[in-house]
Amino acid sequence: MPTGTQTDAHVPPMHVLARRAREAAGILAVCPAGQRTAALRHVAAGLRDGTETLLAANRRDLEQASLSPFFQERLTLTAERLEGVARSVDALAGLEDPVGQVLAAWQQPNGLKLRRVATPLGVLGMIHEGRPTIGVDAAILAIRSGNALLLRGGPESFHSTQALHHVIQQGLARAGLPEDAVLMVPDAGPEHVGDMLRAAGLIDVTVVRGGRALVERVQAEARMPVLAHAAGLCHSYVHAAADHELARRVVRNARLRRPGICGATETLLIDAAIAPGLLPQLVADLAAEGCTFRADEAARSILPELPAATEEDFATEWLDKVLNISVVAGVDAALAHIVRFSSRHTEAILTEDEAVAQYFMQRVPSAIVMWNTSTQFSDGGEFGLGGEIGIMSGRLPPRGPVGPAQLMTWRYEVHGTGQLRP
Repeated sequence: MPTGTQTDAHVPPMHVLARRAREAAGILAVCPAGQRTAALRHVAAGLRDGTETLLAANRRDLEQASLSPFFQERLTLTAERLEGVARSVDALAGLEDPVGQVLAAWQQPNGLKLRRVATPLGVLGMIHEGRPTIGVDAAILAIRSGNALLLRGGPESFHSTQALHHVIQQGLARAGLPEDAVLMVPDAGPEHVGDMLRAAGLIDVTVVRGGRALVERVQAEARMPVLAHAAGLCHSYVHAAADHELARRVVRNARLRRPGICGATETLLIDAAIAPGLLPQLVADLAAEGCTFRADEAARSILPELPAATEEDFATEWLDKVLNISVVAGVDAALAHIVRFSSRHTEAILTEDEAVAQYFMQRVPSAIVMWNTSTQFSDGGEFGLGGEIGIMSGRLPPRGPVGPAQLMTWRYEVHGTGQLRP
């Protein structure tokens, strides 16, 4: 952290921005809840009114980016996607404000009254790669939870993120809140990542969303707590008692609805008892839509034309129309596979046997476990949280989708009437 004897000329630009964000955070945390709500309403309106400008900025990124078709799709903004973001902002504005919520209250025998009250974390530092809308999600969740945000997006989406940032700052200003409550680095220079990670005392928590190399760097170098968005190596397990038609619909959605999101199923586990009849149907369904496969020996004994899977394949988050397949000998074998390869993000079981479903759900080590539904529901908005800044898979909280209520800490308020401790 810069010392008081340093001038701004010797302080990294990131630290100067962080100081401004901290001042704004103090205002955002104590302003009326309605003012934060108004800012979100203005942001939603700005996204709709500024669609053409935002799409033009996105085209600049797409023209400059040399990316695979898959990453190009992730980077692309459309009018429909922007409208979807605007609807998410509107939904978030309609949720109860978490700031100042009384989480618990009690009285001690000596008459002291205590309350645990939700308070914002302070200044969030967000480092992300890829989709420019990740920054919007982070910004609106920060506003709703009374936190300031300092944003460093990926260089591949810099112009899109910059244009979206302008809309957010306009929304804040129109609500009478400081624009510095959401700040963005001035350029795509790589040095900003290191500067942010060294800004302990100015940035309270760093949030990272990106590839494994970026996440590992942030976790290794950050001098403040880190919320690391989990890699999405998710599994769908088709149990012997599954409804076959339900399984076909759900597996198709879980893999192909949006192959590049973290909640997409990467590995299909299917019981050996039903695999000979059901697996060819599942493969045919997905192959008809361009999916390719990596299969273990047991699956290839049923469908010899499938490419053989390696251990590395089962540890790969494809984020594409590729599906790993393993035939397993029951629920315990499925759990063993998950324990070995999962990123602890999301797992699903498809079965009509409630006892087996409960057995599976109690033993899965992941942050999210589902029964008879698609892993693509792993999303804070779908959970009713108003969105997410990321999905966390660590053992300590916050865990799973992190929405506004999870971007809070608390203080203890103690009310006395003159009590003295003996």
